[in-house]
Amino acid sequence: MHGLHLTADLLDCSCDQTLLTDTAALAAICRAETRAAGLTVVSELFHRFPAPDDAPAGITGVLLLAESHLAVHTWPELCGVTLDAYVCNYSADNSARAETLVDALLRHFQPQRLCRNRLQRGALMARQRT
Repeated sequence: MHGLHLTADLLDCSCDQTLLTDTAALAAICRAETRAAGLTVVSELFHRFPAPDDAPAGITGVLLLAESHLAVHTWPELCGVTLDAYVCNYSADNSARAETLVDALLRHFQPQRLCRNRLQRGALMARQRT
C-alpha cells in the first residue's frame, strides 16, 4: 500500500476548450503523458456526461495503471479540472513518475489558479511491519 497520492484542483484553465469536452482528445493526452512519465496503462474508461441546455459537457476519465491510477474530471462550464494520480511503490519508487505526470497535465490545462495536495499513503502499513 505504500505510495504517493497527488491531487490537483485547477481553475480558469486557458487550454483549448476541446481538451475539456472531447473524450478522444483528453484520453490521448492522458495516455501519452502517462507513458512519457514511465507509467504503464493497463486499461481505461472515459465518459462524457450529457450536456445540460446546450452547455459544454464534462468528462470523467480513468486510466488504470500497473502502478495504480490516474483520474481526471473536467468542468468546462467552469474551465476547471480535477486530477488524481496515485502510484504504489511496491516494487519501485514511482513518486517522481507521478510528479512528472501531474506536471505535464498541468502544462496542458494551463490553470490560472491551482491547489495541489501530496499524500504519502501506507504509513499505517509501515508502522505495522516494525
